[in-house]
Amino acid sequence: MTDRPEATAAEVLAVYSARALQNGQVVFAGVGTPLLAASLAQRLDCPELTILFEGGIIGAWVEDGRLPPSTNDQRCTRLSRMVLGSSEVMLMMQRGYVDIGFLGGAQIDAYGNLNSSFIGETASPRVRLPGSGGANDIGSLTDYIVSMRHERRRFVPKVDFITTPGFLAGGTSRGDNGLPYGGCRLVVTDLGLFDFAPETRRMRARALHAGVTRDEVADNTGFDVHWPDEVPVTSPVTLRELEILRRLDPERIFIA
Repeated sequence: MTDRPEATAAEVLAVYSARALQNGQVVFAGVGTPLLAASLAQRLDCPELTILFEGGIIGAWVEDGRLPPSTNDQRCTRLSRMVLGSSEVMLMMQRGYVDIGFLGGAQIDAYGNLNSSFIGETASPRVRLPGSGGANDIGSLTDYIVSMRHERRRFVPKVDFITTPGFLAGGTSRGDNGLPYGGCRLVVTDLGLFDFAPETRRMRARALHAGVTRDEVADNTGFDVHWPDEVPVTSPVTLRELEILRRLDPERIFIA
């Protein structure tokens, strides 16, 4: 393996999501990429990162090779600091004790609104999805990071249903509709990093991964992304980051 190891799209999402976290933060994570990212961050620069699970577990530390299939799995409790109920965890978020939530979805629009409920018309959806779970609570009450593959079918002009509110119609519309706090702070994809312009709250390019072009982003996005004058290139994924991810998920269930 060289100094520029090959990484899968799932590994790219986990690495750049992990780099967005800071030591000492309290992070609300689900299984898959969010838990991989949070666990990677704990093993690198964020040893005091606190992971919360919707099932009520606080301060989780997932052992290598024992990633849970669900946040309600008992292996989540091993080495954790406290186990509460789901309502208590949600109450902590309402009180402002959570810094970052991790979310994904089937669709996202230019203002960071997410759909994880259904595809198609409300009365006759073509595809039914898992639904909200705690996603709406996270999106309504705290800052959140979205990790998802960058595809035109996912980055749509208008989501079929707003499961999780981002900045709604942009500008001040989120606060105007009773959500004064939180919102989508970062979108991590396999093409780059994206945030939201302060005034319009419309998605803008923050950085692109090496080799990714502006045309490639446009081809895979169903709306116009705002482009600042300068868009830097992200630092490449390191061998150490990949080694940690592959120890966490040796069967490559989530990182393949």
